[in-house]
Amino acid sequence: MNHEINRLLNFALQQQLIAETDFDYAANLLMDVLKLNDFQKEEINEQLKECTPILNILLDEACQRGLIEDDTTHRDLFDTRIMNCLMPRPSEVIQRFYSLYSTKGPKAATDAYYQLSIASNYIRKSRVDKNMKWIANSPYGDIQISINLSKPEKDPKEIEKAKLIKSADYPKCLLCKENVGFAGDLKKNARQTHRIIPMKLDEDHYYLQYSPYVYYNEHCIVFNEQHLPMKINGQTFSHLLAFLDVLPHYFIGSNADLPIVGGSILSHDHFQGGCHHFPIETAKVLAEYSFKAYPAVKAEMIEWPLSTLRLTSKNKAELLELSEHILAVWQHYSDESVDIIAFSEGVPHNTITPIARKVADFYQLDLVFRNNRCNDMYPDGIFHPHPAVHHIKKENIGLIEVMGLAILPARLVKEMQYVEEALLQERAMDDPILGTHLEWVSAIAKAHTYTKENVKEKIQEEIGKVFVEVLKDAGVFKLNKEGIEAFKRFVSNLG
Repeated sequence: MNHEINRLLNFALQQQLIAETDFDYAANLLMDVLKLNDFQKEEINEQLKECTPILNILLDEACQRGLIEDDTTHRDLFDTRIMNCLMPRPSEVIQRFYSLYSTKGPKAATDAYYQLSIASNYIRKSRVDKNMKWIANSPYGDIQISINLSKPEKDPKEIEKAKLIKSADYPKCLLCKENVGFAGDLKKNARQTHRIIPMKLDEDHYYLQYSPYVYYNEHCIVFNEQHLPMKINGQTFSHLLAFLDVLPHYFIGSNADLPIVGGSILSHDHFQGGCHHFPIETAKVLAEYSFKAYPAVKAEMIEWPLSTLRLTSKNKAELLELSEHILAVWQHYSDESVDIIAFSEGVPHNTITPIARKVADFYQLDLVFRNNRCNDMYPDGIFHPHPAVHHIKKENIGLIEVMGLAILPARLVKEMQYVEEALLQERAMDDPILGTHLEWVSAIAKAHTYTKENVKEKIQEEIGKVFVEVLKDAGVFKLNKEGIEAFKRFVSNLG
């Protein structure tokens, strides 16, 4: 173990997790965690991009010595404890971020902070790299598809053990600032390597962090200091544009604030951003609008499966006023001819998914209209993935999918293997193991000639087509004659 500890300390020095003056201190912390009573310094001559290979050796040894149980959860908890021995204090990370920000600019600050998150194994890059990704052609441009493999599946025994643990109300949720340094347990992830950056948006206190699962490049989360519920209002739009003033090279957006059309965490006010270009950005323009009361703002209806108005302006105040006006009109807007009803027995159904970015010197704000109403035909949601596409995607369509990046479940890897075998006639087309894919397989079997060389590519192409249908299901104004006319009627109500 002595050699591996030296390797890890060498890695920490290279990645600037520790300084030379921290070496003995960090070595002693590692000895304590690993239950060792002796350490000898060695000269190490190697360059590593990640610490995962070293950690895996240390974890295997810890399991053999009975320090931890040999399962994913205990290994994740323990390797986070190990890396915590090499982490700078939260105050040091914050000081370094803003020092770089003031001397070298916003990008230098985020570059260093992102690299720290990878080097510390907070972002488990070796897992993230396993995610499957490809581009699918569509009438709306290239769509980005991914199958999420970065979250390891828990063993049934781990799940049973977790059930025996009494849940504490601390931290209140995964986004609360109290997660910094949290040791975790069988139910809650360890966050000892977690570091957050304070940030004022207008006069409100927020924190910047990276998602440990980074679904796209530099996937960050910006969360409210207070554990307050998600809300889409004028203040939301103002906070998004304020963020662009701090980090203009990032985009920033918010999930909607209603169930079904919102994200997975509606209990804590937060946004998601990062340094990534999404398909929605290159959508074609269907129609242009101007509003007399807001002459400095250009408005565009874009050709995108989810109904979107794009607002562009250098005038932040005017842009915010128009956005708030559009939201207020939409929240009370009904058009039963296209199944849009604003309220049912006083319960609101209309809201917006907003996305903000800088384009040169202009602020650009995409307002994506959402409605979460359900009926007997669509109990999961009228503007939610319909049953015909549930075999690929049943989950809510949140901000990331809205922008044209599919986050598909890990189950598809195994299921697509069965589909591949059926298409190559190595498995019966009606084999029950195909499950919910039976009808789809029968349909796509007629679409192509499949060979061992092209079958994976063709399946990916067909998955892309299904995801486009998922997005179309979520659109409130469909991109047909009736839907576009209905969308134009709504715009005419904006004045």
